[in-house]
Amino acid sequence: MAVLLEERVETLETILSNFIRNTDRALQRLEKEMKEFKDQMLAYRIEAEQRAQQRDKEMKEFKDEMKAFKDQMLAYRIEAEQRAQQRDKEMKEFKDEMKAFKEEMKAFKDEMKEFKDEMKAFKEEMKAFKDEMLAFRKEAKEEARQRNREWTNLAKKMGTLVEDLIAPALRPVLKKYFDCEVTMEGQRMFRRIEGNDYEIDAIAACDDKVFMVEVRSTPRLQDVSEFVDKSKRFFDFFPEYKGKRLIIIFGSITFPERVIEEASKSGIYVLAWKEWEYMDILNFDMVKQ
Repeated sequence: MAVLLEERVETLETILSNFIRNTDRALQRLEKEMKEFKDQMLAYRIEAEQRAQQRDKEMKEFKDEMKAFKDQMLAYRIEAEQRAQQRDKEMKEFKDEMKAFKEEMKAFKDEMKEFKDEMKAFKEEMKAFKDEMLAFRKEAKEEARQRNREWTNLAKKMGTLVEDLIAPALRPVLKKYFDCEVTMEGQRMFRRIEGNDYEIDAIAACDDKVFMVEVRSTPRLQDVSEFVDKSKRFFDFFPEYKGKRLIIIFGSITFPERVIEEASKSGIYVLAWKEWEYMDILNFDMVKQ
């Protein structure tokens, strides 16, 4: 009986020793994974701060340019007022001269003709100025569109379409078209279940809807059917959104008409540049119908 008791004690000690050793290893692995996660989050914060600083710098440069333009316009108005005051002074002097020299009516008529010519030239100058301002507005609008194209091409080359184009436009677009107050938003969402991988470029959720956003630099017809098939497994990998309505959004820079038509038939919304001025859903009414 004593021998049997000793064997049981030894067995329990062995089990306890193995348990402690395995627990220490698990804790060490957990500590390592937590450190790696914190390092990744720190790198993400640094990158986000750098992007914010770059945007602040660009905004400051834009404000400085607008201030310089306003200063130029103010200087032009001051100069125009001074010219007007000078003309008023000259007109007063002219009238005084006319009162004193009524006998010189012929000279007066000649001077009036010159004045009319000056007024005609002034009106032509004002018309030319208005034409210049209209051309300036058109040029500024075209420059903004060109900047959007260049920014888009840069984002396309760097593979940052989600971060630079889609993500900033997502909340206002969802608010505008779906009256959705976003409660969760994530980019490049990845899940692995039983060795099966599932990745989505972006997810956004509100109270009763969840949006699956897939982005391609070059949209193709086959992408539409792939997204439809992929959406069928969405709730398997993201079960926390079960009960919400799943809406698919296909994002890119521009879309061929045939891709838009195919996406509309499949109930997929298309998000892209609208006249290179802002990101917008191009087929909302088509899908809604």
